Amino acid sequence: MLSLASPLPSVAQQPARLTLQQALELAEKQNLDLAAARRRRDVSLAGVRIARQIPNPTVNFTALRDSPHEGLFFDQPIELGGKRGHRMEVAHQEGRLTEVEISTFSRQVRRETRLAYYRLAFARAESDRLAQVLGLAQRLKQISQERFEAGAVPQLEVIQGELEVSRAEAEYKIAAQEEKVALSELNALLNETSGTPWELAEALADLPPSYSIADLVQRAYATNAALEHLAQEQKVEQSRRALLKARRAPNLDLELGTDFNSPPDFRVGPRSQIGITIPLFTRNQGEIAQSLANERVLEGEAEATRRSMAGRVEAAFLGLNAQQTRVEIYRQTVLPTARQLERMSEESYRAGKSSLLVVIEAQRNVREAERGYLEGLLGAHNAFAVLEETVGAPLDGGHP
Repeated sequence: MLSLASPLPSVAQQPARLTLQQALELAEKQNLDLAAARRRRDVSLAGVRIARQIPNPTVNFTALRDSPHEGLFFDQPIELGGKRGHRMEVAHQEGRLTEVEISTFSRQVRRETRLAYYRLAFARAESDRLAQVLGLAQRLKQISQERFEAGAVPQLEVIQGELEVSRAEAEYKIAAQEEKVALSELNALLNETSGTPWELAEALADLPPSYSIADLVQRAYATNAALEHLAQEQKVEQSRRALLKARRAPNLDLELGTDFNSPPDFRVGPRSQIGITIPLFTRNQGEIAQSLANERVLEGEAEATRRSMAGRVEAAFLGLNAQQTRVEIYRQTVLPTARQLERMSEESYRAGKSSLLVVIEAQRNVREAERGYLEGLLGAHNAFAVLEETVGAPLDGGHP
C-alpha cells in the first residue's frame, strides 16, 4: 500500500515544519538572486538624482594688455521649457520599469520555489514507496526460501527473489540520494544552510484548487508580467518624447561679471550678457519620429500579447486539468486494481498455485502504477506553477 507520508531526514538537527506559504515567503525575503535584482532600485534612484541636477556655472578670468586689463565673469546656463522636470519624469518611469522587472523575477522565484517544494515532496514519497517495495521484495524472497526448503520450488526461484531484493535495494538507495538533491535545491532557493531539514506540511497528494478559465484570462490581462512590462515601456517612451519636445525650447546663458583697471574711465565696471540658443535647424524631429515609431511597435506587441494571452492561459489550464485527470484515474482505477492483483498473486504463490514470476510481474505493475500516480501528482503541481506564472498573480487563495 503506497503511503505519501514523508520520512524524517536522517540528520541530527530536528526538522522544522515548513508550509508552502512559508517557503514562498522565505524565498521572497532571502533568495540571493532576487536580492541582487532588487539592488537595481539603487541604480534607478541614482538615475533620478542625475536627472535632478542643475547645470554648473562657469567662471572666466581674463587678463589683457588692452583696457580693461582684467575681467571676472560668471556664466550660468538656465534650462527653459521644463527640461529638468521632464528628465526627472523619464527617470521615474524607468524606475517603475525596473520595479516591473523585479516583480517579474519575483514571480519566477515563486514558481521555482513551488516546484522545488513539491520536487522534495515527490522525492520523499518516492523514497517511502521504494522502501516499501524493498520490504515486499524481502518478504517474497523469504517466502521463496521457505518453499525451496520445503521442496516445493526449485532454487531458481530463490535466486530470482534475491535478484528482486538487490534491484529494489539499488532503486531505494538512488531515491535516497535524489531526495538529498531535492532538499539541497530547495535550501539553495531559500538561501538556507545546505542540508537544513524540513518537515513538509503540504502533502504531494493535496492537489491545487480548480478555477474558471474565463476568470483566469481576465486576471491575466491585468497582471501578466509581459503585458505589465510592455505597458510600462510605453509610458517610458511617452515621457522620453515629452522630454524631446521640451528640449526644443531654447536655453539661456546668463553672464554676470566685472571689468577691472580701465584707466582713465574706471577701475571697476560691472557688465552682463545674455545668450540664447535658437532652435532653428535642429528641433529633435528625427528623435521624436523615432520615439513615435517605437511606441507604435510597443502597442503592436502589446496587442499581439493580449491576443495570445488567452491561448497561453488556456493551454496552461488544460495542462493542469490533464494532470488532475491522470491523478484521478490512477487513484480510482489503476492503483486499486494493480494492488488487488498483487495481493491475489502473492496468495496464489503461497498456496503453490502460481510461480514466482507471476508475483514479480504483479509487483512491477504496482510499482509502475504507484510511480505513475506520484508523477501525475508532481505534474499537477508543476502545471499549476506554470499557470500561476502565466496569469501573473498568486492563485493559492482559492477561487479568483
